[in-house]
Amino acid sequence: MMEKLDKTDYVFPQVEWEIRDFDSEGYILDLGGGGEGVIGQLKGKDVIAIDFRKEELLEAAEGPLKIVMDARELKFLDESFHAATAFFSLMYVRKKEDQLKVFREAWRVLKPGGVLHFWDVDISQKPKTDSKHFIVHLLYRIGEKITETGYGMPWPEEPRGIDYYQELAKQAGFQKSDTAWEGNTFYLHLVKS
Repeated sequence: MMEKLDKTDYVFPQVEWEIRDFDSEGYILDLGGGGEGVIGQLKGKDVIAIDFRKEELLEAAEGPLKIVMDARELKFLDESFHAATAFFSLMYVRKKEDQLKVFREAWRVLKPGGVLHFWDVDISQKPKTDSKHFIVHLLYRIGEKITETGYGMPWPEEPRGIDYYQELAKQAGFQKSDTAWEGNTFYLHLVKS
């Protein structure tokens, strides 16, 4: 469901994402997989959804294994997963150094050749607005099911765009192999080399 909007929030134009199935061996680690648990809806029992907020995990659909855990300090062994995902979750990590920790931890727990599927919002150029918060207005489709939602937070202190996230991913050891855009949102297919 769309979050309740404050009249002072800046709402980006609605974008639509089709969340396509992808192949992966073993479990998929979903970073920030609480709330709507989009990847859990897509892949069900193949997902281990982590979130540092228990209430977010309680909201997520049944199917995935849900674990309260901080993505900056994953409790999994090195090279445990073939795939990880982050669906509009890093936008909620406020500090750049903490975001880099998340990328490094994802890289650590992925097997060589493993993939991080990453969706987020490009806010490299803040629109002219006095609003203190922004909302990403999103429709996502999983098969025939369409869900409308919104993800919002205060504007970050520094601009964050696709180049910003690609640089963090590169510092962690990832290579970009694919990119897709919908409005001011993007998807990165990142590979552990």
